[in-house]
Amino acid sequence: MDNQYNLRPAFTLSVIVTILAVVASVGGLLIPNLYRDNDFVKSAWLTNDIITLIIAVPLLSASLFFVRKGSLRWQLVWIGMLGYMAYNFAFYLFGAAFNPLFLIYAALFSLSGTGLILGLANLDMNKIGQQFSLRTPVKVISIYIMLIAIMLFFVEIGMISNYFLTGSLPETIKLTGHPTSIVFALDLSIVVPVSVVTAILLWKRNTWGYVMGMIMLLKGFTYGLVLSIGTALLAYSPAFGKWDPLMPFYMLLVIGGFIGCWAMLKNLKKFVAQ
Repeated sequence: MDNQYNLRPAFTLSVIVTILAVVASVGGLLIPNLYRDNDFVKSAWLTNDIITLIIAVPLLSASLFFVRKGSLRWQLVWIGMLGYMAYNFAFYLFGAAFNPLFLIYAALFSLSGTGLILGLANLDMNKIGQQFSLRTPVKVISIYIMLIAIMLFFVEIGMISNYFLTGSLPETIKLTGHPTSIVFALDLSIVVPVSVVTAILLWKRNTWGYVMGMIMLLKGFTYGLVLSIGTALLAYSPAFGKWDPLMPFYMLLVIGGFIGCWAMLKNLKKFVAQ
């Protein structure tokens, strides 16, 4: 692969991220009383640990293996999983009660974010743009990504607006016991605007739209799994005891993200970048 050398720094950081993600996830699952948050938040951390360990780490590991062999498709998966790691461990770094793995969370957030930037900067964008078939359903995928962004925006703005009108904190903040919502912070400052830009670029068949589309679709699929499984567990736990009304939205993230990724990768013309 012509740009293999240029991708080496991002690749090296990704190997470190993979190892640290295993450490963080296994530690979260096995170290007694690691998480000092309330039961509602602890359930979220444990679900994140499970999905990271059985889905995210294997996907990132596989992508590293196939990127070394020159796979263009797995380059996109690799970049997408780095995006997931940065987003996921931002929650731990900024949202988890201080615990012995704090420095691991800081390293994961920093290294995955840096790896993502270096990886994006050194991808062969011309080759990626040329390799996508004209049959790639960019308009359908663009509409889906835009729809998710709009739904997420109005759901969260609705909860925030209610606070402005009534002075009552959003239920999600009350449940976590935190002074603010890191979910609102990350979604409204990063996920929603990036999704809107991605949908527009992908609609226009801009190469950045393809790359960013894979990042957002993979993030939606993996984190949708976290939310769906976490919701199911909480529905039968004393910490919550009921189904989250947003469960259909979480399932839409999982199903739509998976189908969107499959459609994008299926329409790459070649398996291996030359």
